[in-house]
Amino acid sequence: MNSPLKTHLFYSFFFFSILGFFPDTLSENVSFNFPMFTLQNFTLLGDSYLRNGSIGLTRELTVPSSSSGTVIFNSPITFLNPGTNASASFSTKFSFTITNINPNSFGDGLGFFISPDNQMCGSAGAYLGLVNASNPMKNKFIAVEFDTRLDILFDDPNSNHVGLDVDSLKSIETADLGVEGIDLKSGNLITAWIDYKNDQKMLMVWLSYSSIRPERPILTVKIDLSKHFKEFMYVGFSAATEGSTELHVIEEWSFQTFGFRSSNSNSNSNSSSRPHNSSTSGNSVIPLRPVSRSKHKSHKKLVLGLGISGLVVIFVIFIAFSWYSSKKWKEMRTGKSFKSEMLEGPRKFSYRELRTATKGFHSSQIVGHGAFGTVYKAVLPGSGITFAVKRSKHTHQSKLEFISELTIIASLRHKNLLQLQGWCDEKGELLLVYEFMSNGSLDKVLYEEAKVGTALRWSHRYNIAVGIASVLMYLHQECEQQVIHRDIKASNIMLDGNFNPKLGDFGLARLMDHDKSPVSTLTAGTMGYLAPEYLQYGKATEKTDVFSYGIVILEVACGRRPIEADGEKMINLVDWVWGLYSEGKLIEAADSRLNGEFEKEEMRRLLLVGMSCANPNCTERPSMRRVLQILNNEAEPMMLPKQKPSLTFSRSLPLSLQEIFSDM
Repeated sequence: MNSPLKTHLFYSFFFFSILGFFPDTLSENVSFNFPMFTLQNFTLLGDSYLRNGSIGLTRELTVPSSSSGTVIFNSPITFLNPGTNASASFSTKFSFTITNINPNSFGDGLGFFISPDNQMCGSAGAYLGLVNASNPMKNKFIAVEFDTRLDILFDDPNSNHVGLDVDSLKSIETADLGVEGIDLKSGNLITAWIDYKNDQKMLMVWLSYSSIRPERPILTVKIDLSKHFKEFMYVGFSAATEGSTELHVIEEWSFQTFGFRSSNSNSNSNSSSRPHNSSTSGNSVIPLRPVSRSKHKSHKKLVLGLGISGLVVIFVIFIAFSWYSSKKWKEMRTGKSFKSEMLEGPRKFSYRELRTATKGFHSSQIVGHGAFGTVYKAVLPGSGITFAVKRSKHTHQSKLEFISELTIIASLRHKNLLQLQGWCDEKGELLLVYEFMSNGSLDKVLYEEAKVGTALRWSHRYNIAVGIASVLMYLHQECEQQVIHRDIKASNIMLDGNFNPKLGDFGLARLMDHDKSPVSTLTAGTMGYLAPEYLQYGKATEKTDVFSYGIVILEVACGRRPIEADGEKMINLVDWVWGLYSEGKLIEAADSRLNGEFEKEEMRRLLLVGMSCANPNCTERPSMRRVLQILNNEAEPMMLPKQKPSLTFSRSLPLSLQEIFSDM
């Protein structure tokens, strides 16, 4: 926006467009098209990742392993109108490739799904990431599977077929793709079309190596899917492997629903559309309600009266919009606001709104303190929604951290990342709004609450270790730009109501390209979690994050802080655990508050992972991908020397003062 006039015109157009739309139902047809994918529109679960505008669903490994990944379109889609009992028809088109670095190692395939669950990420192998092996009937879904392995468990006909699955991986009906000359494992780009016509109660699937849809569908199934539709559902893809290196990549995707509002008769059947709120490449189509001539005539006087009243109301609201937009334009000119257009996802809250929600930032609402701010519990009036608000003052350093955290978090999507909900930069303050974690921080649960209650259960502890390993692998290896967190510690790991971990506090995080050298900066972070080479040279790399993760893992397993006082003596956690390991007593490092209620093999594996990550020699530390493989029992723990390695520094890392300060 370059002037108040442009601002006024924008709001005028937007507001009058809204007034021209009078809905008779909440249900609406939806359409989107993504020739390329972005993190702003999708949630990536499990092993899925975004690379060069395409979405990979399974991990890229050099040895046979197991993998499962899911990608879900963020916005729920209406499939059923409970008021009228109208159900949607839908049509989708997507292109994908299935490749393998080992031609003799294929399986298991991918699936397009519709589900009421937006966190659905199931088991690897024959389960295709759609269901969990422990409870295969729990997840509800409609899926079209593109299967590359014959699994007797689910009555598969062969290792190259397409099938329709409803709440079960035993397909209702399948089709042999070999008969049609399609090989899912060819490595070629394959385009799929899936149409469901509710009026005909029929689902059809087409496949082709070209972008032109064949005349005859490969699979046709007579089925009433409306019985399985919920009012709102999510759409996405999942894939899985088991003991293989098969890669599943979605290149492009379009989707649309039909059957709700019809087009405006005055618009020649053209739909009026508004851009989707998270992408310029996807559109959510909302046709206008047709006008009834008879009703218009019979209620002419009523409409005229309402029209006059409406014009007055519109004028008043327009004046209010003009005043508000003019005020915001002035604030932007004086540099008091950030460019909100850079952040399409998180919402900008008003200071008054957050002040009211935190009871005036009252001390009774404080739930934690960070290095750069105080965290308050906030309950929004009216909605009752609970958030966590991080507050810091407008010092030079805190503003840098604020901008860093805002720009980094806003672009990331992972189930184990603390989700940024919004922000505010008014009244000389910087405020970040996060989802509220009812169980607080890992630090609090491990130490403070354990003094007055029961210790954190082993199953929760192991899940925390796996979850944080997964999100760090995502940050280090699967983002378009590598993210180095630099402040991984127990107090920055939050726990939801089910003790699922969420990594937060990106105030110290740094972005860098995957092929670039590590950034150099003044050492920042928390003592006890800092890698030796980071303390020496201030060089933040993924290996310094791995070290911090190792310390957290040892805390989780042992229930002890990184550095503890024993009388006048200070005990280093890594030294203590390694000492027990050298004596062949590693299991004795387990938290005594667990009273032996843990899986010994899992405890041993977790302790060895923690020691490997906290190795003083950075070159001997594993990658987070390797860590996740070990924790998932897909690889053996790394071999460790009986004695803790001596602290040495590489002579290849000398930095000048100019280099050290270059990132500040």
